[in-house]
Amino acid sequence: MSDSTPAQNKSALRPSSTVLMVRDGTAGLEVFMVKRNHAIDFASGAMVFPGGKLAEGDSDPVLMGRHARPGNFDPQLTAFAFGAIREAFEESGLLLARAKGDGALLPASRIETLDHWREPLNRGDKTLRDMAEAEDLDYALDTLIPFAHWITPEVMPKRFDTWFFLAPAPADQIGVHDGSESVESEWVGAQAALDDWEAKTRTIVFATRMQLVKLARAKTVAEAIAITRQDAIVDVMPVLDKTSFSEPHLRIPAAAGYGVTEVPLSRVGM
Repeated sequence: MSDSTPAQNKSALRPSSTVLMVRDGTAGLEVFMVKRNHAIDFASGAMVFPGGKLAEGDSDPVLMGRHARPGNFDPQLTAFAFGAIREAFEESGLLLARAKGDGALLPASRIETLDHWREPLNRGDKTLRDMAEAEDLDYALDTLIPFAHWITPEVMPKRFDTWFFLAPAPADQIGVHDGSESVESEWVGAQAALDDWEAKTRTIVFATRMQLVKLARAKTVAEAIAITRQDAIVDVMPVLDKTSFSEPHLRIPAAAGYGVTEVPLSRVGM
């Protein structure tokens, strides 16, 4: 295991964003999840939240200056927030945006007319700025709430610096997977997803499971928002411990609020 610090390894980190898009379902709080294509080299076949690496256009100064409705978080997270909005739209078809100057999020009928942007955005041929200017949109950064910040352990060959955001799903928009990076999608209760993982009927990687653990504390969208806003964000970079137990464990900070501090490597499923 390397003795270097996260800062020393910063050049190896890939900035990325993930969105926990939530709604009130008939049985309680639900979150939108997609199943990763088995052809994808990271978390293939796993159930995840929409997300991925930041694109160059996510930090476009013109986009930030003209098309952002500010959120309630550190401005340094703005590019991550734009990345979250873009990834959510690409992978789920859910778009956190408004018609320019309007107060309401776009209805499903308007989203249907924007669907053709998903693939060019995914390929990198178009940017959020391109779509905003062509379609006269404002992106609703104010609907995103920072939920967690995770950094891939140093022992992993591919590492990400990931911000997780919580966002209430637009009322009448219908999520649907993109058919390429993700091949299935569903709205599911956090605890139900965790139970399925325990029963070995779902594949869910460690970082995703920990966010589900945190989300399962809430029964409604309003409760999830209230809990998330009052929680402090604690940076989490799991550390491999090979000496304190009979088998290797991953350790995470108790202050991060997941209710666990160490997990056997055999149950990590990374």
